Amino acid sequence: MGRSIHLQNAASKGRSGRILPLHNELRAALIDLFRESAPSPGDFVIRTERSKRTSAQVIVNLFARWYEILGFYGCSSHSGRRTFITNAARKISTVDGSLRDVQILAGHSNLRTTQRYIEPNASARIKVVQLIGRPARAAVASRRAWHGPEGNFDQA
Repeated sequence: MGRSIHLQNAASKGRSGRILPLHNELRAALIDLFRESAPSPGDFVIRTERSKRTSAQVIVNLFARWYEILGFYGCSSHSGRRTFITNAARKISTVDGSLRDVQILAGHSNLRTTQRYIEPNASARIKVVQLIGRPARAAVASRRAWHGPEGNFDQA
């Protein structure tokens, strides 16, 4: 079992084929599934009781049913994608990445498309301004130490 999914252009919109890293827990679950079911090369991971392969619409319907059971209203099969892109955008800088990395993971040819998926966060905007403001306070304090409380350069 590899550590990534190689999504071919034929399985994605347009020419957005890409290599997607697998989360370690998903990889472990897939390894367990493959041990239990002993699939043949070319077998599909998502199957139904009636078929060894399934259509996109069946998956959409499965998600709708799961969300309904869980009491998640207003969600769709696309909700997880939106949530992933938002969460990736919020965390990417903690691993030295950028929004371009999120764009590549999403398979978007334009960063503006990725931007439309990202939910804004008012609390984060306040926190980042405060975080950036810390060096400014230090600079003001330093200036006062050198030039007095009025900040006059002419004191000598």
